[in-house]
Amino acid sequence: MSAMNKQASNVLEPAWVKLLLLVIAFSFLTLFLFVPLVAVFVEAFKKGAGAYFAAITDPDAVSAIKLTLIAAVISVPLNLVFGLAASWAIAKHEFRGKSILLTLIDLPFSVSPVISGLIYVLLFGAQGWFGPWLQEHDIKILFAVPGIVLATIFITFPFVARELIPLMQSQGNEEEEAALVLGASGWKTFRHVTLPNIKWGLLYGVILCNARAMGEFGAVSVVSGHIRGETNTMPLQVEILYNEYNFAAAFAVASLLALLALVTLAIKSFIEWRLHQTDPVEAEARKLEH
Repeated sequence: MSAMNKQASNVLEPAWVKLLLLVIAFSFLTLFLFVPLVAVFVEAFKKGAGAYFAAITDPDAVSAIKLTLIAAVISVPLNLVFGLAASWAIAKHEFRGKSILLTLIDLPFSVSPVISGLIYVLLFGAQGWFGPWLQEHDIKILFAVPGIVLATIFITFPFVARELIPLMQSQGNEEEEAALVLGASGWKTFRHVTLPNIKWGLLYGVILCNARAMGEFGAVSVVSGHIRGETNTMPLQVEILYNEYNFAAAFAVASLLALLALVTLAIKSFIEWRLHQTDPVEAEARKLEH
């Protein structure tokens, strides 16, 4: 059947149409992806390797790198736990409010990151709901690490859940039910049946979550206060350096984010390949989804 569809496609699409589509696609990728990516590294090394390494080892840059890693190290595991719990509940159980939970999971996708940052300002700011109590007990949320972590968690929490929910729904409950009938406990069923079936999809979601956590700008910008050397993440550090016309340093820090993106892309491609090896149908569905 697929061979017949392929032959029909070859008849309906002349060679020049395919060539034109390829030219358009590669031209678009070159103009909007490859050229900017190359430009980042060219500008980063424009003043030489010495200036590049001086820029990325500057105390403010090192602080920004550390804060970015801290935010990711805290937010990604928490979102991993939430994503597993939410996807297990939604895919394997029926309960009231299921559609509401799905809607809430998608909320960060539909709300601007700047708006989500403002929500935390309204909650924890000096004039916010909890601001006076926080000041009274000398607890800092905004313009400190906790605020940045909270904003990062909010922005990134849908990624793991949204990867696992369709995967678990497509697998059904038959294997779990069989394990329970044979006497396995709920924890053993999850560990020996469910988790092996979703491990590649889980890792896929974690990688996307981590990439977004390290590259988040809008929400973090609102809650950070832009305190140099204290509350600037890597994207914020790039903005400050660029606004100060320190282009070489700005592109040097940006090149680290670009390297992160390339590594993420490589790992993502490897996981898609493994998914195709283990479950071709799921792999094709995931490609269409993204």
